[in-house]
Amino acid sequence: QLVEMVPAGVDHAVAFLVDAKTLTHPDRPILAVNLYDYVEGLEDQGKGPQRGATFRVVPSEMWSVQNNLTISNMDWEEFAENVDGDGIFRGFE
Repeated sequence: QLVEMVPAGVDHAVAFLVDAKTLTHPDRPILAVNLYDYVEGLEDQGKGPQRGATFRVVPSEMWSVQNNLTISNMDWEEFAENVDGDGIFRGFE
């Protein structure tokens, strides 16, 4: 629902949401939502197939996700593919 609420023209790469799991899980994993998925040649840029995808991230690693996605230093997949077995990104090792 969040993705549909983002106004046209907003160029944020990611949104972070706190939900019940964040508040009850011992690691406090925050939900990261992909707001901009660039695909070469796509007419409606930013609305690729990974738009709206999610993973969880521990608070101490949020800076890495936000900084790297915002400046396009890394792609969404680089974080999403490095989550632990429970779907939480805890950093690169």
